[in-house]
Amino acid sequence: MTTLEFQKYHGLGNDFILLDNRHSSDPLLTPEQAQQICDRNFGVGADGVIFLLPGHDGSDYTMRIFNSDGSEPEMCGNGIRCLAQFAAQLEGERQVTYRIHTLAGVITPERLADGRVKVNMGEPRLLAGQIPTTLKAESEKVVDMPLTVGDRVWQVTTVSMGNPHCIIFVDDVAAIPLEQLGPQFEHHPQFPQRINTEFIEVTQGNYVKMRVWERGAGATLACGTGACASVVAGVLTGRCDRSTTVELPGGNLEIDWSTQGSVYMTGPATFVFAGTLDL
Repeated sequence: MTTLEFQKYHGLGNDFILLDNRHSSDPLLTPEQAQQICDRNFGVGADGVIFLLPGHDGSDYTMRIFNSDGSEPEMCGNGIRCLAQFAAQLEGERQVTYRIHTLAGVITPERLADGRVKVNMGEPRLLAGQIPTTLKAESEKVVDMPLTVGDRVWQVTTVSMGNPHCIIFVDDVAAIPLEQLGPQFEHHPQFPQRINTEFIEVTQGNYVKMRVWERGAGATLACGTGACASVVAGVLTGRCDRSTTVELPGGNLEIDWSTQGSVYMTGPATFVFAGTLDL
């Protein structure tokens, strides 16, 4: 029987099992094993498993993640904050800033003195072909466009933060039947690689409330890339400021879309416990 040590972290309740995978470029678990371990009744319980792999092309490390359904997303905002703290703990806290290679490109988290992590998430991708979505031509942006889901038409804006997001602005985010609508958006035929879906209530220009249905994980307490995408969508539609607090069910993230182009996300990454897995 193989035994693996793991640590569990969460970013605003978006929780992950982290594995020290620095000795191999291949994930230590299969997607099926990750799915079993993420099960909240029969496993450890998590929204995903994150692997800290060797870096390449000048990066410090590589990040891979399997969602709780076994699928693999390009990136995870809350997850990469947790990964930075995990790497620092393994190294003896000596490094502050990391260059992390992901399927969405190189992402740079910085560990702050107050215990939070600030992440340069890179520039948002706004063209339909970059999302991808068939709502418009590949070279056009999807901003406040109608999309029929369920029994009504929604106005949607799409943004990629290396992974795809569909943002809908609503009057009362608490009234949204997320468990019903989330899967319908995720699997809508106009999103060929499925989609993360964020419902946003703007309370003032620099403060919004968000609920999220994550592709491959369902309703989660927080989504870092989704918070970034939602502020970008809010700026594109004139609804919110470039520096905005995003209130999620698990807590708040500070998002800043720099006029130079990159989106910065700042939030906590909290150690929960360590254990061993018997495979």
